[in-house]
Formats: sequence, structure tokens, C-alpha cells
Amino acid sequence: MMKRYANQTFDRIQGPLIDSTTGASMWKHGVLDADGIVAPGELVENKQVLVNKSVPTVSSVPGSQSTSVEYKDTPICYRNNEPSYIEQVLVSNNEEDTTIIKILLRQTRRSEIGDKFSSRHVQKGVVGLVVDQEDLPFNEYGICSVIIINPHGYPSRMTVGKLIELLSGKAGVVEGKFHYGTAFGGSKVEDVCEELAKNGINYQGKDFFYSGITGEPLEAYIYSGPVYYQKLKHMVQDKIHARGRGPRAVLTRQPTEGRSRDGGLQLGEMERDCFIGYGASMMLVERLMVSNDQCSAKVSSINMPYTCKLPLTELQAMNITARLTLNHYCE
Repeated sequence: MMKRYANQTFDRIQGPLIDSTTGASMWKHGVLDADGIVAPGELVENKQVLVNKSVPTVSSVPGSQSTSVEYKDTPICYRNNEPSYIEQVLVSNNEEDTTIIKILLRQTRRSEIGDKFSSRHVQKGVVGLVVDQEDLPFNEYGICSVIIINPHGYPSRMTVGKLIELLSGKAGVVEGKFHYGTAFGGSKVEDVCEELAKNGINYQGKDFFYSGITGEPLEAYIYSGPVYYQKLKHMVQDKIHARGRGPRAVLTRQPTEGRSRDGGLQLGEMERDCFIGYGASMMLVERLMVSNDQCSAKVSSINMPYTCKLPLTELQAMNITARLTLNHYCE
């Protein structure tokens, strides 16, 4: 976003920096166009500049009415370990005459453990295991299941439509026709079952499967067939986050919040209850104070969370003195 300020200054975009010896753009500015904005179709890597933006820092000259405008570089960089292609660049203005730059990125991704999928009946879940095709169970026709889900997702959610979709989809494949599964009509389950039986397939949609690893038959019939699945935008690559030490909030001295700000990993009330249940009291102290906002207070020199000391300091600022009564004990 390019802003205009009340003192008649404004943000600006400069072209890429050029190396004086080679005449080529620096690596960080290698994907920028002549206007200082990344060019469509470019492959951008981590920490490369997308928009070479500068903001004004106005400084007045002593004894003079004029002010000199200095600019500070605040480039907008790409932050992702995996590279992306620039799909589209949009430059527009809003009602306040502020210039807005939007950049659409594109990645080609393979599904991995932690990615989220869902059928059309909100039977959503994340990938728990990725298996080679030769290790997947197969039926007597040699057909492997692409996705295997836990049947315990059906009783409480009562997504009967998915069971009907699977059954009618199987019948539609063998008959070479469409089936309609609306709530107000369409193909009846009885008719679909008859079509399956007519083609020599179990009328309930169950199949006899063999283990892909041992080749031995499985001990239960498996309900299988074609079902439409969709990949959801919640992918583990966008959510994975870890932190040792990092930035802290100025006021509370606690770690910042959120993955985008390199924030800390939260330990909530339910996790706290688990520690209490296991009797791991020192683990609680370590996670909730030592790793969080421990400080040393000069009340007989004790360690306490800074969020405990902060309200006492704020009370003192209002001429209210709060005192702590401490008991000394020997371990």
C-alpha cells in the first residue's frame, strides 16, 4: 500500500539496484521490473524483494523554514522457504487515492502428511500416511483405493449422502451413466443396488480386498467406490512453525503472537491441566515462566513472571502501593 501523508510527502517505489561492475541487478532485486515491482512469470525465492518500497522520514533543518525529505528503504520481501511463480500483479487506487499493489503467487505442490482434504459431505480430515501404490490394499480387479478413511466418521456425523454417492458412483461407472443424488429425488438406493448386482458386483458396494504388503486377504469387507474429493487450502507447508528464541512484546515482555511475526508456541489451559495431572510442576514453571517472561524483582530478590510485576508497577504509577508478603522456606 502506497500512502500519502499530511505533510505532502508520500511513499515511493524505486527501480532495482544495479551492480556497478557487472551492470546486472543484485540477487535480492533480480526479479524486479524497471518500475520496482516484481514482474509476472518470475520465479521468486526466499528473501527476494517483491516491491522496492521507501517511506519518507522528514527532518527539519535548524534555523530554516525548509524541511529535507529523507527516505528509508522498507522493501516488501517474499517469505517462504519454497519458491513461487508470480501469477499476476495488480496496481489500483482506492477511495482515499491510496495506491494498492496486489501480487498473486502460484506454487505447484504435491500432497503431503498434514494436508487437508474433504469430500462433498464435509467429511474432512488431514493426510496421516502416504503409501506407495504397490503397498496399498487392492481388490480382485487389481484396483487400489486412493484414499482410505476411518469409518468411525459416519455414525456421529450421519453423512448418509456420502454412502449413497459412493454406491451410485460405483453403479454409474459399470453402467456408463450419471446418477442423481439430490435430497428430493434422483436415483433410489434400491435401484442402484440392483444395477450393481446385475453387473456381478456386491449389491451393498462392499469388496474383497487383499493386503498390498503381504498379499493375504483382509479379514473384513471394505466399502469402496468412486467419490469426489477436494483439496482444501489448509496445507501444512503454510502452517509449520517452530521457535527457540525470538522477538518479544515491549509492554509485557512476552513472546510475540502468530507465525507471521515469528511468535512463540502457545501452551494453553488444557495443556496446563495435563501437566498438573502428571504432577510435572517444574515443567509448568519452565513453560509458563522461564521460557515466557521471567524477570527478577527486588522484593527480597525473587523471580516472577513479568506479567505479575507489570500490574504492580502500574498501580504504583497511580499512587497505589501493593506489597507482597513472602515466606522463606528451605528445600
